[in-house]
Amino acid sequence: MNHPGESVPDDAGLTVRHRPELPEDEAFLREVFAGTRENELAMLAGNAAMRQVFLNLQYQAMRRGYAAQFPAAEFSVILLGDQRVGRQVVDRSANGWRLVDIALLPDFRHRGIGTRCLQDLLAEAAKAGQSVRLQVFQGSPARRLYERMGFAKTGDSGPGVEMAWRPGTTEGGKPSGKEADFSGATQSSCENA
Repeated sequence: MNHPGESVPDDAGLTVRHRPELPEDEAFLREVFAGTRENELAMLAGNAAMRQVFLNLQYQAMRRGYAAQFPAAEFSVILLGDQRVGRQVVDRSANGWRLVDIALLPDFRHRGIGTRCLQDLLAEAAKAGQSVRLQVFQGSPARRLYERMGFAKTGDSGPGVEMAWRPGTTEGGKPSGKEADFSGATQSSCENA
């Protein structure tokens, strides 16, 4: 992962970078959130007012929950070139890092952007000697990406699966005996990343 302001070219030569969320990103962040709730919103297709109430309540609950659980987390906007395409929340604590959330607008999924963000985060964690944890929904296609990147299931948590990556783990989850190197990783796709 790159810190806000740093930029890293992706495999297609486009620049993927992060910057801190700003107050003027609020409408964009709500749009990204809505893109992660497509299944729930489909059930409310005939009622625009109810859809908006649902989105507002769920978005505010998510934001409050993240702020309460991860007060020191870094909330970033993912940029492709200069275009905002997603959000990422990473908590870097002394006892391990957590990828709290990563989400892309639907039009930017399956293009390797989420994979690149994950590769960058894992490379940074490897240099720092830190593990990375996350939670993913049981049936999410993102789980396959995380497993390919070396994450292993560590437990179940309600509708989610807890996963962890440790330094020295390569793609496919096999111990390497050295720092992980994701520089030559192939692009993968993920539902929300």
